[in-house]
Amino acid sequence: MALLRGCLAKMLSHRNPMFFSLSPLILHPTNLSLPRTHSFTLSASFSNFESPSFHEPHFRWKPICLYHCQGKCAKMDDPIHLETFNHDCSSELQVDIAELNKIRPQNLDYFLVLDLEGRVEILEFPVLMISAKTLQVEDIFHRFVRPSKMGERRINEYIENKYGKFGVHKVWHDTAIPFTEVIQQFGVWLTRNQLWMGAELTCAAFVTCGNWDLKTKVLQQCEVSKIKLPPYFMEWVNLKDVYLNFYNRRATGMVTMMKELQIPLKGNHHLGIDDTVNIARVLQRLLLDGALIQVTAKRNPNSPQKVNFLFKNRIG
Repeated sequence: MALLRGCLAKMLSHRNPMFFSLSPLILHPTNLSLPRTHSFTLSASFSNFESPSFHEPHFRWKPICLYHCQGKCAKMDDPIHLETFNHDCSSELQVDIAELNKIRPQNLDYFLVLDLEGRVEILEFPVLMISAKTLQVEDIFHRFVRPSKMGERRINEYIENKYGKFGVHKVWHDTAIPFTEVIQQFGVWLTRNQLWMGAELTCAAFVTCGNWDLKTKVLQQCEVSKIKLPPYFMEWVNLKDVYLNFYNRRATGMVTMMKELQIPLKGNHHLGIDDTVNIARVLQRLLLDGALIQVTAKRNPNSPQKVNFLFKNRIG
């Protein structure tokens, strides 16, 4: 058993190509004498390794422990688990301190980078709280969301198609909660971080890659879940519009922006927490290049379905 553990740790530490080409590999606790609380997954996303961009410190990328970022990891004392999975999201978003003097003074103190997943109903709700001054991750909120209008069979098919390819469907089933509970917990999280006192956000704004997340999907989900739209969803920053106006070139999505900025894609595209981290890396680059990050869209307070777009040149 000790030999097996040592070999596995050695292969992981040297990024053995064998792990990059395999389908998602499930390591079961029964095979490794680990606690039986969870199995854990080595995702095929290891194929996404690339060299870090010029302002990113070099380190070995590891997939985020999706139990840990929801406060439910039971393997913090397991060395193989700790070697395999990242338990500190901020490690992926380190910047060179010497470059911070390039940041333009901002009108906001914090950016809440968000990327929802789920076309029928919201399935994943990840948010990173990024400091406008240090560009560091101050806190993370991540929940998987259980649909309220689907039967169990449909949910199982939906999740298998969506998350099975990443090897994280078990985590989803273990941790997903209804959207109403997610919103309740998110409100507590915002209040704890002194970002929300009951009305609009305080010195902070959501940052999304497009308008769909907050203009369309959150509003739809609130209607499905029969709750009122929370007042902190009244405005946001569409990073695609900021990108267009700052660099004077169009980028239709996150992947295009990253390619143009020569920022390597890390993790699984369309796994919400990984996309949120990658969007945050684009945000960091914009800030280090001297961009002013401004709100690009505001809802009509009397008619939340109506949105006023604040930039003349915009993508949508």
